Amino acid sequence: MLLPNYSGFILEAGVDEAGRGCLAGPVVAAAVILPKAYQHAYLNDSKQLSQKRRNALEQDVKKDAVAWAIGEASPQEIDEINILQASFLAMHRAIEKLNLTPEYLLIDGNRFKSYQSIPHSCIIKGDGKYLAIAAASILAKTYRDELMCRLADENPMYGWEQNAGYPTKMHRTAIAEYGPTAFHRQSFRLL
Repeated sequence: MLLPNYSGFILEAGVDEAGRGCLAGPVVAAAVILPKAYQHAYLNDSKQLSQKRRNALEQDVKKDAVAWAIGEASPQEIDEINILQASFLAMHRAIEKLNLTPEYLLIDGNRFKSYQSIPHSCIIKGDGKYLAIAAASILAKTYRDELMCRLADENPMYGWEQNAGYPTKMHRTAIAEYGPTAFHRQSFRLL
């Protein structure tokens, strides 16, 4: 069972990102504030869940959350400032869009660039330990997967509806055959 709170603050936001290792598409982050004593039997790290379960949990999170928001950094921003800084930028944008100011930030991973003066902690594999981070991982992943499916309609040869822009053999073969798109990260090794 994942833990409902780390800091003791009521407005603790879990923050996570999706798409750091992709060759195409934005890096997407989500910030989620859950009720302090929140419990959910199935909420877990998005990577541990089936797509069907993730989609169902996305609705639960949006319904139950005190506040939630999504932020993105574009492929062009990733190329300009690097993927780590772009991940921080997407996280900052998600936090900024919340309709409440968090008292504390719980970040998945081992690094974060402070946001304003809000205290934070980085939790390695936090999406498998804390409900708010797991909720953020689900919102970031479902949002990004849906976005990549829409982009796949315009660029069907890359298989983004299946690989979400990750470096699969099929994706790299399509890049070799058709070249990169404006959605590809030019600073990444595409082939």
